[in-house]
Amino acid sequence: VQLQASGGGLVQAGGSLRLSCAASGRTFSNYATGWFRQAQGKEREFVGRISWTGGSTYYADFAKGRFTISRDNAKNTVTLQMNSLKPEDTAVYYCAAGRYYTNRAAEYDYWGQGTQVTVSS
Repeated sequence: VQLQASGGGLVQAGGSLRLSCAASGRTFSNYATGWFRQAQGKEREFVGRISWTGGSTYYADFAKGRFTISRDNAKNTVTLQMNSLKPEDTAVYYCAAGRYYTNRAAEYDYWGQGTQVTVSS
């Protein structure tokens, strides 16, 4: 599976961004998808995940109530809608696909290239 993340940019605090992860190659519906982020100088951290069919999602505490993950397997895309953004959300955001529905980055098999999100105060 090849993943392409897009939709990042510069937004003011309180604003919104929608990130997309487009997949190609193998059957996307066979893979759970996770979003991760990495701020400069920090380790990569889990943001949220969505199951193979989209019927289940799970979020990191900082994302609950502000971020929403959805997927459209017919279009081979997963979306991360981010609202009420804060400066501390500034990071490179990555999508990942894997056989397991997990928070652990090491268990994802395929990664997109990342897209930069910058939130100004």
